[in-house]
Amino acid sequence: MKRRTLLATAGAVALARPAIAAGTKTLIFVPQTNLTSLDPVWTTATVTRNFALMVYENLYGRDEGYNPKPQMVEGHVVDNDGLRWTMKLRDGLLWHDGTKVLARDCLASLQRWLKRDATSVVMNARVAEITAPDDNTLVWRLKKPFPLLPHFLSKVQPQPIMMPERLAATDPYQQVTEIVGCGPFRFVKDEYVSGAKAVFAKFDQYKPRQEAASYTAGGHVVHVDRVEWRVIPDAATAANALTAGEVDWVELPQPDLIPMLKKANGVQTGLLDIYGTVAILRPNALHGPTNNPGVCRAMLAALDQKEAMTAAMGDEPGTWKAPMGYIAPGSPWASEVGMENVRVRKSVDQIKRMLDEAKYGGETLTLMHPTDQLIYNQVATVAADAFRKIGIKVDDQLVDWGTVVQRRPSKEPPSKGGWNMFPAGAPGPEFADPLLSNTTRSNGAKAWFGWPDDPRIEAAYEAWIDATTDTERHKIVDDYQRAAFDSVPIIPCGQYLPHAAWRTNVTGLLKGSAPVFWGVDKA
Repeated sequence: MKRRTLLATAGAVALARPAIAAGTKTLIFVPQTNLTSLDPVWTTATVTRNFALMVYENLYGRDEGYNPKPQMVEGHVVDNDGLRWTMKLRDGLLWHDGTKVLARDCLASLQRWLKRDATSVVMNARVAEITAPDDNTLVWRLKKPFPLLPHFLSKVQPQPIMMPERLAATDPYQQVTEIVGCGPFRFVKDEYVSGAKAVFAKFDQYKPRQEAASYTAGGHVVHVDRVEWRVIPDAATAANALTAGEVDWVELPQPDLIPMLKKANGVQTGLLDIYGTVAILRPNALHGPTNNPGVCRAMLAALDQKEAMTAAMGDEPGTWKAPMGYIAPGSPWASEVGMENVRVRKSVDQIKRMLDEAKYGGETLTLMHPTDQLIYNQVATVAADAFRKIGIKVDDQLVDWGTVVQRRPSKEPPSKGGWNMFPAGAPGPEFADPLLSNTTRSNGAKAWFGWPDDPRIEAAYEAWIDATTDTERHKIVDDYQRAAFDSVPIIPCGQYLPHAAWRTNVTGLLKGSAPVFWGVDKA
């Protein structure tokens, strides 16, 4: 596969700068792709998750070790034999419109989130009711003990973000039209231009926690006045802009540009996303040919994960892991069950026989192939080629990621604007165990886009959450992975750990699984 090259001496493209008040400290950030949706409940797009972390807050955050910590709440009290949780909001929480954050706002926000998130099945089976008895208190009454409750409330994709009650009343299947959070940055709507930029201003009335910041947990202390996201689809242009000092931070430089950036004056590179991302292909379980598990198993066999990761990340050591199953490599919960499906390469003839046994009838696979997402583009390219080689008819539709985000909620057949498959990425922690693995969940209409329905996966998921010993959980993970290899709710393509790049005068960057902007300073 032909890969991009860049001369370090190439001139950076000048980026237009808006008129900003003298003395304003502005951090210019290049996100991995365009920001098209501003509602993290409506979409699970990674770029929207990153946007939401700036503007909104959760009741609980996650530290660098991915442990849940109180964020909007002071803490919690568990009593009545584990059947009642009482959470008090911390003092000083204000919405960006200047009004006080109330418990009923949080209650309405939780109710909206639960209508969209796959977590609702877990929560509804364990939660009898959530109430807001006063302005500062949330009370959870449970059907049975649920010690993992803070883990679910600290999810970062999709996020149980808090918003004012009037906005939380928005149909969760419609995007909110007004952005009002209580986070350390407020969204500057008047400067938002999709495809060009998004601007965030320090929220001067934000009161951070007193603990040191660790990923999304702790004190979100802001040191800059503005953060500007500049959308630069071309990787070489973004890299040149960084070396020339036109931008301060590039979230996802193209991997083969990292060696040049390492040598550039005033530039630093490193691993901020210490958990990486799991690349996946998502089949649509509603329409053929991807509603046929036998066809999906053949496609899983056809895809060489190492080839996909090499195409996406190059040969740089430590930047990817493959092969993998449905639990991330290196996780203490990783299972060996079914791993021959990805470790042992089958011949083209063997895979064609798998298609014959699945009674594949030559239906067209409509693949949404985003060309402006570096990793997804490479994975989709490798996948389309692999599928064609085994005899699958592929309609490789070259689109931008914004189109994928807008189109993937459609349940229409491909002939009416729907789809069969798209590439995506899930944060590494979502594959550490079954707990937060939203993309593997197979609860039908309540599942993530693609809507797989496999009661075996769901039964294993529920059992893992309720298990009382690690021995039980290891056995259940085996059942979980065995079922996933059979029904193929996703095709895992490997785990990648891309390096970011930033100017050396930018300090305080935190590690986690997403870029965060508190603690960051610019000299």
